[in-house]
Amino acid sequence: MAKVEPTTAAAPEREAADQEEEPPLDPGAIDRAYRLHRARRAARERWHREKKWAGFRFWLVLVLVLVATVLVAARTLGELERVFGL
Repeated sequence: MAKVEPTTAAAPEREAADQEEEPPLDPGAIDRAYRLHRARRAARERWHREKKWAGFRFWLVLVLVLVATVLVAARTLGELERVFGL
């Protein structure tokens, strides 16, 4: 059986037909990609801001707890001195 090879003249016609049959691009894809990257950038900035404030809150709470502990200890020692006359 003989093989039939396509001629070179048919190849450009086939390429033109393939280009016409390509699905159209999604017109909203660029806008969605822009919004996605903008949202990711905003989330990254929000994460950095929250991380900074978390460190500030930690030190603030630690200082408040230490101040409260010192005040309670001072009051307790004052009461012990008053009760036992130390």
